[in-house]
Amino acid sequence: MPADDSAETLCKTCEKPLVLCVCDAVTPLDNRVAVVILRHPQEQDRLLGTARIATLQLKNAALKTGLSWPSLAKLVGQDVDPKRWGVLYLGTAKTLVTLKTGAPLAPRPLTVVDKAGEALADQDEILAGLEGIILLDGNWQQAKALWWRNAWMLKCRRLLLQPPRASYYGNLRKEPRGESVSTIEAAAYALAALDGDDTLAEKILPPFKRLLEKARANNPAPKRDYRRRGGDGKPRRPQRAG
Repeated sequence: MPADDSAETLCKTCEKPLVLCVCDAVTPLDNRVAVVILRHPQEQDRLLGTARIATLQLKNAALKTGLSWPSLAKLVGQDVDPKRWGVLYLGTAKTLVTLKTGAPLAPRPLTVVDKAGEALADQDEILAGLEGIILLDGNWQQAKALWWRNAWMLKCRRLLLQPPRASYYGNLRKEPRGESVSTIEAAAYALAALDGDDTLAEKILPPFKRLLEKARANNPAPKRDYRRRGGDGKPRRPQRAG
């Protein structure tokens, strides 16, 4: 694999080095719930990052690179209700019970929680009403910067994703937690949960699998990923999507 991933060697469409270009595997799919990926401008994972290919594979998706936006409405380009948008996190809710009733909450791939990590009541009603989801793309410190520089996110729903399987990254990227997945995997599993269609995720992931196939063929060294960790290596919140 070429060591130089400068602009001259990158595919202008998928933003991958030409040897890892996945454009031939992209088949754009309609997605009912909008996806907006916020990418920190210093995110540098050009080899294995998936934000760009996620937005190529999803028709109703956008990739925004920057640090801050004045509001959710400015971000998406129209007036929207923040309560009908969710910010996607990975992790485990503190208690799988509803906050209002204390009734046990059955295990589910996507859980709406409050700021303390408590599962809210009326899960199905809240999820059914979502018009869009936001994913944070960057390492832990970059995700934290995006979170704190965009206070309007506090008005959105907070979503915890429980992926159905370990990331397809395998040994190509060493994740800090077993449930850590790529941005495109997070988007795929979230959309599948929101639409109640388990087959949707596998329809979204072919470009990602093609990327990994090419990466393994070029034998890159495994990469340790410090997403969701602070400077001392311990997990921290808020967490980015993938």
